[in-house]
Amino acid sequence: METQQTALPKLFIGIDIHKRNWKVHCSTELFSGKSFSMSSGPEGLLEYVTGHFPDHEVSTAYEAGCCGYHAHRCFVGYGWRSLVVNPADIH
Repeated sequence: METQQTALPKLFIGIDIHKRNWKVHCSTELFSGKSFSMSSGPEGLLEYVTGHFPDHEVSTAYEAGCCGYHAHRCFVGYGWRSLVVNPADIH
């Protein structure tokens, strides 16, 4: 009998988005995570995720701010869940 995967592992990404660079924190259900900085742009994050976390269900969150919703639209286009949150509502 062959075992079938019924649920994908989950990857959670929190991003502090700025015009010049992003501070990123990645966590899964099994490890508390890794933080790093990268140049700004969703394409670089896609490359990192596909290289290090293939076959993961990805959820992202970042604060609404000066950089708008371009990253959010890209993340949704990649098939990821994406939240853009109001910083005043984070407790």
